[in-house]
Amino acid sequence: MQKVVIGSDHAGFEMKERIKKELSSEFEFVDVGCHSPESADYPVYAEKVGQQVALTPGQKGVLICGNGVGIAIAANKVNGVRAATVYSVESAMHARQHNDANVVAIGGRSPMLDDPIKIVKTFLTTDFSGEARHARRVQKIMEIEKRN
Repeated sequence: MQKVVIGSDHAGFEMKERIKKELSSEFEFVDVGCHSPESADYPVYAEKVGQQVALTPGQKGVLICGNGVGIAIAANKVNGVRAATVYSVESAMHARQHNDANVVAIGGRSPMLDDPIKIVKTFLTTDFSGEARHARRVQKIMEIEKRN
Protein backbone atom coordinates (compact mmCIF):
# COMPACT_ATOMS: atom_id res chain seq x y z
CA MET A 1 0.00 0.00 0.00
CA GLN A 2 1.34 3.43 -0.98
CA LYS A 3 2.37 5.63 1.97
CA VAL A 4 1.28 9.25 1.79
CA VAL A 5 2.37 12.00 4.17
CA ILE A 6 -0.53 14.27 5.14
CA GLY A 7 -0.78 17.44 7.17
CA SER A 8 -2.98 20.43 7.76
CA ASP A 9 -3.56 23.46 9.88
CA HIS A 10 -6.79 23.95 11.85
CA ALA A 11 -8.70 25.16 8.76
CA GLY A 12 -7.89 21.92 6.98
CA PHE A 13 -8.25 19.57 9.93
CA GLU A 14 -11.75 18.30 9.13
CA MET A 15 -10.91 17.78 5.46
CA LYS A 16 -7.69 15.96 6.42
CA GLU A 17 -9.67 13.58 8.61
CA ARG A 18 -12.22 13.03 5.82
CA ILE A 19 -9.48 12.27 3.27
CA LYS A 20 -7.85 9.75 5.60
CA LYS A 21 -11.18 8.06 6.33
CA GLU A 22 -12.38 7.87 2.73
CA LEU A 23 -9.08 6.82 1.16
CA SER A 24 -7.59 4.64 3.92
CA SER A 25 -8.41 1.42 2.07
CA GLU A 26 -6.17 2.54 -0.82
CA PHE A 27 -3.40 4.53 0.89
CA GLU A 28 -1.51 4.41 4.17
CA PHE A 29 -1.46 7.92 5.60
CA VAL A 30 1.35 9.22 7.80
CA ASP A 31 -0.33 12.10 9.65
CA VAL A 32 2.13 14.78 10.82
CA GLY A 33 -0.61 17.00 12.29
CA CYS A 34 -2.29 19.12 13.28
CA HIS A 35 -4.34 16.79 15.44
CA SER A 36 -7.27 19.00 16.45
CA PRO A 37 -9.29 21.96 15.17
CA GLU A 38 -7.45 24.28 17.57
CA SER A 39 -5.57 27.14 15.93
CA ALA A 40 -2.34 25.96 14.29
CA ASP A 41 0.20 27.59 11.97
CA TYR A 42 0.29 25.98 8.51
CA PRO A 43 4.04 26.51 7.86
CA VAL A 44 4.85 23.99 10.61
CA TYR A 45 2.92 21.20 8.88
CA ALA A 46 4.00 22.23 5.39
CA GLU A 47 7.62 21.82 6.45
CA LYS A 48 6.98 18.44 8.12
CA VAL A 49 5.27 17.04 5.03
CA GLY A 50 7.84 18.63 2.73
CA GLN A 51 10.80 17.19 4.62
CA GLN A 52 9.43 13.66 4.49
CA VAL A 53 8.54 13.93 0.82
CA ALA A 54 11.95 15.36 -0.08
CA LEU A 55 13.79 12.59 1.79
CA THR A 56 12.07 9.69 0.05
CA PRO A 57 12.11 9.37 -3.75
CA GLY A 58 8.61 8.77 -5.05
CA GLN A 59 6.98 9.89 -1.83
CA LYS A 60 3.87 12.05 -2.17
CA GLY A 61 2.23 14.44 0.25
CA VAL A 62 -1.14 16.05 0.86
CA LEU A 63 -1.55 19.42 2.55
CA ILE A 64 -4.71 21.27 3.53
CA CYS A 65 -5.17 24.80 4.85
CA GLY A 66 -7.97 27.31 4.41
CA ASN A 67 -7.48 27.82 0.69
CA GLY A 68 -4.44 25.64 -0.11
CA VAL A 69 -2.24 28.54 -1.14
CA GLY A 70 -0.26 29.45 1.97
CA ILE A 71 0.55 25.87 2.86
CA ALA A 72 1.79 25.22 -0.71
CA ILE A 73 4.00 28.30 -0.62
CA ALA A 74 5.53 27.13 2.66
CA ALA A 75 6.04 23.55 1.40
CA ASN A 76 7.78 24.83 -1.72
CA LYS A 77 10.49 26.33 0.50
CA VAL A 78 11.73 22.79 1.19
CA ASN A 79 14.30 21.71 -1.41
CA GLY A 80 12.93 18.93 -3.55
CA VAL A 81 9.27 19.77 -3.04
CA ARG A 82 7.01 20.69 -5.92
CA ALA A 83 3.69 21.53 -4.25
CA ALA A 84 0.70 22.47 -6.38
CA THR A 85 -2.50 24.08 -5.17
CA VAL A 86 -5.33 22.47 -7.09
CA TYR A 87 -9.11 22.92 -7.23
CA SER A 88 -10.13 20.30 -9.79
CA VAL A 89 -9.44 16.74 -10.89
CA GLU A 90 -7.97 18.10 -14.12
CA SER A 91 -5.52 20.41 -12.35
CA ALA A 92 -4.48 17.55 -10.03
CA MET A 93 -3.86 15.31 -13.03
CA HIS A 94 -1.83 17.97 -14.85
CA ALA A 95 0.19 18.78 -11.74
CA ARG A 96 1.39 15.18 -11.76
CA GLN A 97 1.62 14.52 -15.51
CA HIS A 98 3.24 17.80 -16.53
CA ASN A 99 5.02 19.09 -13.42
CA ASP A 100 5.85 15.93 -11.48
CA ALA A 101 4.39 17.65 -8.42
CA ASN A 102 4.99 15.58 -5.30
CA VAL A 103 2.68 17.46 -2.93
CA VAL A 104 -0.92 18.44 -3.54
CA ALA A 105 -2.40 21.35 -1.59
CA ILE A 106 -6.13 21.91 -1.30
CA GLY A 107 -8.42 24.25 0.58
CA GLY A 108 -10.38 22.98 3.53
CA ARG A 109 -12.66 26.01 3.46
CA SER A 110 -12.61 26.91 -0.23
CA PRO A 111 -15.13 25.81 -2.80
CA MET A 112 -13.60 23.48 -5.35
CA LEU A 113 -14.66 22.61 -8.85
CA ASP A 114 -14.58 18.90 -8.03
CA ASP A 115 -14.89 16.70 -4.96
CA PRO A 116 -11.72 17.00 -2.84
CA ILE A 117 -11.55 13.23 -2.36
CA LYS A 118 -11.50 12.72 -6.14
CA ILE A 119 -8.91 15.48 -6.47
CA VAL A 120 -6.56 13.86 -3.96
CA LYS A 121 -7.09 10.36 -5.35
CA THR A 122 -6.37 11.60 -8.87
CA PHE A 123 -3.19 13.29 -7.71
CA LEU A 124 -2.00 10.19 -5.85
CA THR A 125 -2.73 7.77 -8.70
CA THR A 126 -1.49 9.81 -11.66
CA ASP A 127 2.05 9.27 -12.91
CA PHE A 128 4.44 11.84 -14.32
CA SER A 129 4.23 11.56 -18.10
CA GLY A 130 8.00 11.66 -18.57
CA GLU A 131 7.53 13.32 -21.94
CA ALA A 132 10.68 15.14 -23.00
CA ARG A 133 9.15 18.63 -22.86
CA HIS A 134 7.81 18.06 -19.34
CA ALA A 135 10.99 16.39 -18.09
CA ARG A 136 13.02 19.30 -19.48
CA ARG A 137 10.85 21.82 -17.66
CA VAL A 138 10.95 19.94 -14.36
CA GLN A 139 14.74 19.75 -14.70
CA LYS A 140 14.85 23.53 -15.17
CA ILE A 141 12.75 23.98 -12.02
CA MET A 142 15.22 21.80 -10.11
CA GLU A 143 18.14 23.83 -11.49
CA ILE A 144 16.52 27.05 -10.24
CA GLU A 145 16.20 25.42 -6.83
CA LYS A 146 19.90 24.46 -6.79
CA ARG A 147 20.98 27.98 -7.74
CA ASN A 148 18.93 29.60 -5.05
